[in-house]
Amino acid sequence: MQLQQLAYFVAVAEVRHFTQAAELLRVAQPSLSKQIRALESELSVSLFRRARGNITLTPAGEALLPLAKRILADVDTARLEVQELAGLRRGRVRLGATPSLCAGLLADVLRRFHDAYPGIQLLVEEGGSRDLVRELTRGSLDLALVILPLQGAPPLDTTPILREHLVVASPAGAGTPVQMPRRSYLRIEDLQDRPLVMFRPGYDLREATISACRAAGFEPRFAVEGGEMDAVLRFVEVGLGIAVVPSMVLAGRPGLRGTPLVLADEEARRGRHGPGLLRTIALAHRKDVELTHAARAFQETLQTFLVEAGLAGDLPAGVESLVGA
Repeated sequence: MQLQQLAYFVAVAEVRHFTQAAELLRVAQPSLSKQIRALESELSVSLFRRARGNITLTPAGEALLPLAKRILADVDTARLEVQELAGLRRGRVRLGATPSLCAGLLADVLRRFHDAYPGIQLLVEEGGSRDLVRELTRGSLDLALVILPLQGAPPLDTTPILREHLVVASPAGAGTPVQMPRRSYLRIEDLQDRPLVMFRPGYDLREATISACRAAGFEPRFAVEGGEMDAVLRFVEVGLGIAVVPSMVLAGRPGLRGTPLVLADEEARRGRHGPGLLRTIALAHRKDVELTHAARAFQETLQTFLVEAGLAGDLPAGVESLVGA
């Protein structure tokens, strides 16, 4: 089995067409087909069903595809790791992060890292924790900032780095179509029968909000759903509804007001409003793969930034550093 054969197999599997795959790889179609047949011979299975130009994966092909992608990703990482040995003058960091972090403090961390290591390529993928965990395990990312706890038991090392408050975002101005009580905090029950602006499926905040509402005994009502972070915040600003968001994303948005959210049972237990709904952010990477020099350098840059920002009081409102705590 050769790496070239795996690369040809992945290309055909993704476009479901031999000629198009050959054009993408800039190889002759007969050569590509020959290598695919050699791979099938090596494995003693058919990887594709070929019926009148309709190319589909066999069960064996379906099983091989994620493994082949992971092998190719690890080989690419190994190649870059060798290049990085020359004082981190070259290399790459593939980082995944949740939308709230991409819209928040991550930009400052990336700027600091880029200033220190200008030759290192930065690739950032924005997504929900579930999507980022999947990409980590596939080898498509080196590091990811994800929300704990993780579903299932993914083979990842996680280091908690931040704790952030969740707030109810509502229009700040008077006379807007959606008005919330002017209180120092809100309960989950206060969201009942109020229009919610909801994130697309796959967002951690979507699952957290829906689960909290159902636990309180009601089904949330959506005014609009399916947006990314920037779209959701803009929809709230114009009065389409309210949304549960991390407090850090409201920085620099004077058109929005954030009210801390607490659970009813927490309020009853404490006899007052507690610290609010919190969530923990962790830096994750695969257990079975050693971090590259570039990824390790980014990890150190991030941790140093959080320690310094925490000591200086420069973290966004509602955000607490867990590094060095």
